[in-house]
Amino acid sequence: MSHSGSTRYDSAARHMERTIARTCAGARGVVGLVAVVAALLGAVPPVSAAWLAPALAIDLVWTGLFLRVARRRARTPAWLVAGDAAITVALCLTQRHLVAGAALDGGSSWIAGLVTMTIVVSGVTWRPWAAVPVGLLVAAAYLAGLRLAAPYQDVTGTLLIHLVQILAIAVLMTLLRRSAASADAFLRDSARAEIALIVERLRREDELRQVGSVHETSLHTLTMVGLGTYERHSPTLRRQAVADLAALEQLRDRPRARSAPIALDALLDEVAGRATGLAVRRRLTPETVPGEVAERFARAVTEALANVALHAGVREAELVSSSRDGEIRVEVADEGGGFDLARVPPDRFGVRGSILDTMRSLPNAGADIRSGDEGTRVSLWWRP
Repeated sequence: MSHSGSTRYDSAARHMERTIARTCAGARGVVGLVAVVAALLGAVPPVSAAWLAPALAIDLVWTGLFLRVARRRARTPAWLVAGDAAITVALCLTQRHLVAGAALDGGSSWIAGLVTMTIVVSGVTWRPWAAVPVGLLVAAAYLAGLRLAAPYQDVTGTLLIHLVQILAIAVLMTLLRRSAASADAFLRDSARAEIALIVERLRREDELRQVGSVHETSLHTLTMVGLGTYERHSPTLRRQAVADLAALEQLRDRPRARSAPIALDALLDEVAGRATGLAVRRRLTPETVPGEVAERFARAVTEALANVALHAGVREAELVSSSRDGEIRVEVADEGGGFDLARVPPDRFGVRGSILDTMRSLPNAGADIRSGDEGTRVSLWWRP
């Protein structure tokens, strides 16, 4: 579906972001721990213990926080990436106190590993417009710290490597995000088409059932009455009328074949969009339910909205779905004149049949209608 609340499909973009967050958390944790071990093994003069000890303590604490936060989120928070970059920049600028000369000469210091990891984390988490400047800032801080620690060091090769890393990650993530967006667009279109077919099928089934029932039951009886087959006040006619009414009730409640799960929010959104002469405000909670349950909700909501358009005297209604403690609830409300439910004739199929009985005949489901001078509220619920 085109609206964001749909749960008909699993978003490719959402899966990609979740995978990135977990991968970044694991990679950052490993690099952070390896950096501590490498720093301790390479702690020879001119490395200062007064500088190294707090630096490693900060790295350890930050690594633990990064792991804890990133693994629990569907997407790595921006503040976590920014904090990681800030800590890496600070370590880069103090390299002369933290890294031995031999490690600086080979470009294999423990800080160099953190620099690469920070560039990767920012590149895969943020869009290029933010990731590229941050990557360049971290690379510049590393080169500045390297110059302060070893002025004789040639930084040209290191600079080129960092530039390739930054640009390659930006291009790769742009392509991946575009592919995910294309996949989501296809899935949304497929979901909308399927939901539209379901709504249309429900409408046509209702029409066919009503036509079939009238032809096979009440229409036949009326034809016989018109031909004079039954005598006036005939007990047979009375029994036939009762049987016809029972047949109509059974036809309405006939069990359906079990269908696949459906995104209830997507189906209700489509139903509300097809309401004639009515502007429907929607607040729909993403939820997937069995097909039979979704169709019962859709049938009742369709009838409720039709009643608002025909009888409430207003041109606006509200459709809300929610989920609490496992119970799914859908409500249709209007601010019309209302009506007295107790005075609705038993043969009014719309209110009693298409709304109340439709939901109440479903296991673990129900419906309630409250109406008065301030409007009408139709409440529908179902518990798995």
